[in-house]
Amino acid sequence: MAPPYPQRSEHPGEAGALLDTPTRCQTGLRGPSPRSGATCRSAQNLSAGVDYPNGMTPSLVSSRRLHPAWIVLAAVTLCMAASTGLRSVFGVYIKPLEAEFGWTRGALSGAAAISLLLLGATGPFAGRLADRWGPRRVIVLALILLGGGSIGAASIHALWHVYLTTGVLMAIGAGGLGLATGSVIATRWFEARRGLAIGLAAGGMSAGQLVVIPLATALMLWFGWRASFFWLGLGVLGLVVPLAVWLIRNDPVARGVSPYGATGPTLTTAQAADARAAGRVGIVEAAQFPQFWLLMSTFFVCGYTSNGMVLTHFMPHALEHSFTEFQASTALGIMGAMNVLGTIGSGWICDRFGRRGPLATYYFLRGVSLIFLLYVWNAPSLHLWAAIFGLNYISTVPPTTTLTAAIFGRYSVGELSGWIFFSHQVGAALGAAIAGWVFEAYGSYAPAFMSAGLLGILAAGLTLLIREEPVITRPLAPASAAAA
Repeated sequence: MAPPYPQRSEHPGEAGALLDTPTRCQTGLRGPSPRSGATCRSAQNLSAGVDYPNGMTPSLVSSRRLHPAWIVLAAVTLCMAASTGLRSVFGVYIKPLEAEFGWTRGALSGAAAISLLLLGATGPFAGRLADRWGPRRVIVLALILLGGGSIGAASIHALWHVYLTTGVLMAIGAGGLGLATGSVIATRWFEARRGLAIGLAAGGMSAGQLVVIPLATALMLWFGWRASFFWLGLGVLGLVVPLAVWLIRNDPVARGVSPYGATGPTLTTAQAADARAAGRVGIVEAAQFPQFWLLMSTFFVCGYTSNGMVLTHFMPHALEHSFTEFQASTALGIMGAMNVLGTIGSGWICDRFGRRGPLATYYFLRGVSLIFLLYVWNAPSLHLWAAIFGLNYISTVPPTTTLTAAIFGRYSVGELSGWIFFSHQVGAALGAAIAGWVFEAYGSYAPAFMSAGLLGILAAGLTLLIREEPVITRPLAPASAAAA
C-alpha cells in the first residue's frame, strides 16, 4: 500500500506547506527512545539499514550541507541578472544608430515601446508555461531568444531589423525570464525564507543592470555597437545557457529532496505531480477573489510610480530644476545600489514580520517620498531622496509574490504573478504617458509627481484590505497512481 499523501496546511502563512509526518522513532515503532542514547533508524531509511546515532535523522545530517535550493536560486538569479541587464542596454545604442543610419529618435523609441509592451505581455504566458512545463525549460528557451536577438541585432541594416531583434526577440526572451518565472523557482524550492529567496532574485535583476549596462557601453566604445551586441549575445548563449541547463531543476523532487525548510517526508514524482495538479489555480478562478484584484491594483500603482514616473521622467525633472547631469546621474546610481539592498532586505523582513504590513509600509513611504521630491533644494537632499526611494523601488516584489503564493498556492505563482506583473507594466506605460502630457500642459512635473504620491498612499490602504489566507484548498488525488 502506498504511503498517504501529505495534506496542505490550512495555516494562513503556510499555504501549500506539507504537514509533518511522524517518523518511526517518534511513534515508537522501532527501538527505544532516542533520549536513552540508543540508535534510531529513520522510517525512510529502514529498508536501507542505515543507523543514525543519538536520534540523528537524515534531515539533520543533510542540513549540515548546503541545500540544493540555494544552488538553484544562485543560478536563477544570475540568469535573471543577465536577462534584465541585456534587455536594458538599448538606450546605450540609440545615438550610434542615429548617427549611422539617420533614424529619428521617435522611430527608435517605437522599438523601445514595443519592447516594454511585450515584456509585460509575455509574463502571464511564460508563468503559465512555467507552472505546467516547469521553469527550467522556459528559462533556457528565454535565454536562447534573448541571446539570439542580441546577436541578430549586430547585423542591423534596416529599421525593421531593430524592431524584430530588440523590440520582439529580446523582449520576449527577457519577459520569459522575468519575475513570474523566477517566482516559480523560489516558491517551489523554498518553504522557509521564501521572501529572502525572492528578494535575492529580484535584487539580482537590479544588479544585472548595474553590471551589464556599463559593460555594453565599454564594448561599444572599444569595438563599436555591432561588436557590443554580438559579444553580449554570445556570452548569454555560451555561458549563461549552459549554466542554466546544468544547475536549474524544476522542483526539489528532481533532486530527491524536500523544499528548503519543509517538514515531512520527501514526495515521490507521482505524488509531486498530483500535488501540482490539485494545487493549481488558474486566472479564471483567481479572478473570483478580491485578493487577486487588490494585488493587481497595488502593483499597478507600483509600476505607475516607479518605471513609469521616476525611471522615465526623473532625469528631465532634475535638469528642469537646475541640477546638473552629473548630480542627476549620481542620484540614479544611488537609487540603483539601494534597489539591491532594499529588495533583499524586504525579503528578510517579510520572512520575519509578515507580508501585508511591510508592503503597506513600502507603498506609504513611496507616496511620501514622491511628494518630498517636489521640495528637494540641493544635491545632498536630492541624493537623500534617491536613497530613500531606491530602498523601496523594488521592495514591493517579495511581499507581493509571497502573498500570491500564500493565498493561491505555490503551483499557481507563475501564471498569476505574470498577470500581476502585466498590471505593473500597464501602470508604467500610463505613468510615463500621463507625466509627459502633464508637463506639456503645465510646464512642470509637479502635478504628475503629486498624483503618484497620492496613489502610493492609496495603495498602502488597499494593501491592508488583502486577506492573507488561502482562498482555495483542494484534497490531493488518491494514492492509486503511486500504488500502481
